[in-house]
Amino acid sequence: MRQRALRNSWAGWLAAGWLAIVLTAAASTLVLPAAWAPDIPDLQALAQPPGQKAHWLGTDPQGRDVLAGLLYGASTVCLVSVPAAIAATLLGSFLGSLAGYYGNRRLTIPAGPVLVLAAAGLFLFFFRITLTGLLLALFGGVGAWLVARRGLAAGARAAQWPVPVDKGVLLLIALLTSIPRLVLVLAIAAVQQPSIFAMLCILSLTYWPVSAQLVRAEMLRIRQLPYIEAAQALGVPSWQILVRHAFPALRNTIGGLLPLSVAALIGLETTLSFLGVGLPPQIASWGRLLATSRQDFTAWWLILFPASAILLTVLALRQLLFSFSKQTTRQ
Repeated sequence: MRQRALRNSWAGWLAAGWLAIVLTAAASTLVLPAAWAPDIPDLQALAQPPGQKAHWLGTDPQGRDVLAGLLYGASTVCLVSVPAAIAATLLGSFLGSLAGYYGNRRLTIPAGPVLVLAAAGLFLFFFRITLTGLLLALFGGVGAWLVARRGLAAGARAAQWPVPVDKGVLLLIALLTSIPRLVLVLAIAAVQQPSIFAMLCILSLTYWPVSAQLVRAEMLRIRQLPYIEAAQALGVPSWQILVRHAFPALRNTIGGLLPLSVAALIGLETTLSFLGVGLPPQIASWGRLLATSRQDFTAWWLILFPASAILLTVLALRQLLFSFSKQTTRQ
């Protein structure tokens, strides 16, 4: 057991060390001279193997430096995959926690404001944004409010309509997961202007169901804990229970989800870059560097170095998740 614990400790330190190297490589691109730009070719050194004086890790068939591509590819990972994973995890955790806590009947809204908004929306839809439409929407909203207060019996005034939060979130998850993620991302990216921001949004908005499902399941367990039920019995507002008690209990779950999300989105981003989709042509990526190996099948270094960077980063994140899980289990 002691040897196994020592081995796991060394693996955790190695994983942290590799991730520190990736972060350092990404930060180094801020101070590298313009001559190290990954899109500047050296026409006198086409498809050169590693060990050259000017190109330590060789060049691709266009004469672009492989080491520069790896460094700027690490920067792309930090600018795209990591923020997308954080955004997807936070969005999925927020929606999943709401779905798990409120269910389909715990969150209610008064009928009066709903009727007012519905009447105003219908008038604006039929009459568009014109003076007549605005006036009709105003009078229609006031009329709906009077109906809610005095008409249709007294029950319309005090009626509370349940909001099926759980059904809505599960429906969105079912819609997004019914299509293979790679196919969905390819279809969306194909009609978008290539940019880092667009890629970040696409990855975030297609990956959040993973964290939403896990957080929802955990919230279903948390809302049945004695201190949550005691707070509900004392009449503590739901938002206060969520913020002060339920969300802090999700800290370990969300912390474990983040490395998993980063690893998955690194794989997805490199796959899209390998296919030439999503990022602008001038943006370096490990997947795009790996794709240049198709132009020269004898250039083994174009496969070895970017593939090793991808593999080691994913394995390091996996080990980080394992170490985090072991630590939370001890606590």
